Amino acid sequence: MVVLGQTAVGKTRFALAVAEEFNGEIVNVDASAFYRGMDIGTAKPTPQERARVPHHLVDIADPADTITLGQFKDLADAAMAAVTGRGRVPFITGGSGLYIHALVHNYQIPDVTPDPAIREALEERAERIGAEAFHAELATVDPQAAAGIHPNNVRRVIRALEVYYNTGEPMSDQQGHGPPRYAFTLIGLERETEDLYARIDERIDRMVARGFAAEVRQLLAAGIDPALPSMSAIGYRELAAVERGEIDMEEAITQMRRSTRRLARHQNSWFTRDDMAIRWIDAAAPDALEQARSLLDRRLPTEG
Repeated sequence: MVVLGQTAVGKTRFALAVAEEFNGEIVNVDASAFYRGMDIGTAKPTPQERARVPHHLVDIADPADTITLGQFKDLADAAMAAVTGRGRVPFITGGSGLYIHALVHNYQIPDVTPDPAIREALEERAERIGAEAFHAELATVDPQAAAGIHPNNVRRVIRALEVYYNTGEPMSDQQGHGPPRYAFTLIGLERETEDLYARIDERIDRMVARGFAAEVRQLLAAGIDPALPSMSAIGYRELAAVERGEIDMEEAITQMRRSTRRLARHQNSWFTRDDMAIRWIDAAAPDALEQARSLLDRRLPTEG
């Protein structure tokens, strides 16, 4: 089963409830939750939540590391095989449309060896022209890849351009689809825009109250560069700018709210309401969980 939807829509609690009831284990597809020590700003499942239901692909890397799409796919495939091997059900949840598509459609990731010279040139160009213009450059040569990468995730933009300049072909053209390994049930959670935006603002306020700034301060003290892929999650670079005295906390919170709303709109481009494969459920509906139970009673994921 896949639980998908926009950021702050309520995927974590929903997935926990249904996984707990249906003998499930959760496979995380939110890249920001991969990294150890980045807990508050990523809205990572708490230790108590992870104690209720086993979680996979959480806290699997240091913030200085980079997890590529290919590495994620291998790790997630192995996790799902282990879960089904125990006679349990994998519940896939997270906010990354690209990662969900990679699993549901069994992407075959191109194996292109990194080219240090090309990467260095791209890093220099990204620094010189800025993240937005750099992302636009990818959109001109590989619009499909660009649609799945947030402009702030400069490292992934670099990787996509590196594949293009190394091979002469867009990375998206090289990502073929293998035969489906599982029959997934896709549940999309949705909320009214006003409700979603209110939840986004409330979550950011909770993060700040819980010590988000101190978490960022600790990462910087440990030598974590704000330009690293792990730090592209919303809030980390903004609060790093606060630490450098470039903006104040009020401006950082404003930027975080604006960026999170933009991310929510971007996530909609991956999963549309007219996609017949997705059963959309109003997360605010009193019978939301009952609707999911009904679907799972009729159809659980099985290996194909």
